[in-house]
Amino acid sequence: MRKVAVIALVVMVSVVLVASALAESATKEECVALCKDAAKFINEKGVEAAIAEIGNKEGKFVKKNTYVFLMDLDGNRLAHPYATPRDPKIMRIFDMKDTTGKLFVQEYIKVAKTKGEGWTEYMYPTPEELKKDIPFKEMKSSKKISFVYRVPGKDLMVIAGYFE
Repeated sequence: MRKVAVIALVVMVSVVLVASALAESATKEECVALCKDAAKFINEKGVEAAIAEIGNKEGKFVKKNTYVFLMDLDGNRLAHPYATPRDPKIMRIFDMKDTTGKLFVQEYIKVAKTKGEGWTEYMYPTPEELKKDIPFKEMKSSKKISFVYRVPGKDLMVIAGYFE
């Protein structure tokens, strides 16, 4: 009986630790590191391999409650782990607005073209909301702070953010 109680306690503690780790929010430093790793991956493995890896919900660019997505500098989303483009190769979101009407994709492009990297803020659904089978407009939005990083030598940018 005592062994069963000890095993049950160990299992409960393990579940709590895993749940708290999964609920953990990404930090600014982790977002920067993920973007720079994704850019390196693109330059080493190529765009097609990066599209497959970045678009994978279980891939190396999904951590805690953040993820990397890939765009070109014309406002076309090339890969996103929680959104399937209408066209499997590309989805134009240049004019996409957040819930306050902010043209946040255009802000990404401005940062990538002028500074090469930087931070943006806007309202966006969390990964948990994106997993729901409801229209984007009906999803609950939260404040998102995203790091934009232009892939060296390419007209591409990778973005990762965290929620406040």
